Amino acid sequence: MIPLNLDEIAVVVGGTVAGDGAVKVTAPAVLDGREAEPGGLFVAVAGEQVDGHEYAGQAAQAGAVAVLGSRPTALPTVVVRDAQAALQTLAAHVTAQLRDGLTVVGLTGSQGKTSTKDLLTAVLATLGPTVATIGSLNNELGVPMTMLRADATTKYLVIEMGARRMGDIARLAGLAPPDVAVVLNVGQAHLGEFGSRAAIATAKGELVQGLAPGGSAVLNADDPRVVAMRALTDGPVLTFGRAEHADVRLLDLALDRLGRPSFTLRTADASASVVLPLVGAHQAFNAAAATAAALAIGVPLDVTAAGLENVSLSKWRMELCELPGGVTLLNDSFNANPDSARAALDALAVVEGGRRIAVLGEMLELGQESEAEHRIIGEYAAARADVVIAVGEGAWAIADGAGEWAVRLVDNNAAVDWLRRALAAGDIVLVKASREARLDEVAAALT
Repeated sequence: MIPLNLDEIAVVVGGTVAGDGAVKVTAPAVLDGREAEPGGLFVAVAGEQVDGHEYAGQAAQAGAVAVLGSRPTALPTVVVRDAQAALQTLAAHVTAQLRDGLTVVGLTGSQGKTSTKDLLTAVLATLGPTVATIGSLNNELGVPMTMLRADATTKYLVIEMGARRMGDIARLAGLAPPDVAVVLNVGQAHLGEFGSRAAIATAKGELVQGLAPGGSAVLNADDPRVVAMRALTDGPVLTFGRAEHADVRLLDLALDRLGRPSFTLRTADASASVVLPLVGAHQAFNAAAATAAALAIGVPLDVTAAGLENVSLSKWRMELCELPGGVTLLNDSFNANPDSARAALDALAVVEGGRRIAVLGEMLELGQESEAEHRIIGEYAAARADVVIAVGEGAWAIADGAGEWAVRLVDNNAAVDWLRRALAAGDIVLVKASREARLDEVAAALT
């Protein structure tokens, strides 16, 4: 964050200062007081169950020097009517001050956002100071928090943007209109909220409509709903995918014994071979998207290819772990929807070893199609795994779909007990569910 004193922040956000207005904020803003850095700003949001103002002392102990909140605290505080709105206003102001030397990339899609963000960040970080979304903090709080981590040295700002309702991405893009807008796909994530894939496409298209003047759109050539977003911009468009007409074309995809992809990326005038240290064929597709975004920025293909081979993903996304006793764990427990579940099951199917065990929890936000989609995933899992474990009552439709291959377990503790009793050398275990199912607990118990 660029250094600002509280009086300056108050003017930007339309607030008043309770305490010493000369106090200067020199470190990023945080929502969790435990994560505050010396010189940082603690943003106190009063929620239904937790009131952030009560943790100002905790933030002070960690190094925070000031608070942005809706009432005074023990620290000097910029008092505003709405802390969330003020946070967004402050982030937009700070980013605007940096725009002359800053390239902003926005990414959205129903699945693959975080992995693609990690891949692109690995490339851009070799070229200059890069700030990117931590994990998948891609909502109305996470996006401005990411923006406020940029400072005068930052060359690239990579922002993942998610949506749960129409207008969400438009508002996020409005905080920092992207120079490059990447749309990965239109799938079934949040189908319950939007009601249809057509509505999801409209929501994702808001990122293209929010491009900065002269900005470039990067679109999935294999997804008709995404390609159609070309009509939403008058600016340059680059496409990626397996389609023959893709500007960045994915070719010669192969997987090693652990499911790690090697492939060729080809443009109109160059090609490059890539070997990813990640599990799953879908990561090659994400790499093609990241490559197209890098090309839109002006990064040569060979530089991008070299950067891709040094990527590491955010936690709980197809993490490959060799457990004691010769068991292989694929921990993809951060989140799930039908499309990402299929990709994870495909990865499980190609890893060489003994039994393939799919530990699957509930996929949330699927609306009226939830039970049917869970059954379909169960059928899909049964064709790719030797054992399908459905954890929690909300996931038992998966077991219905898997039929004789299925095991129903009531909760995570039961899953851990079953696995500890049953696992043998050579087994490969996939753990996959929506975040609220907390199947990361199962993975952690095994490790």
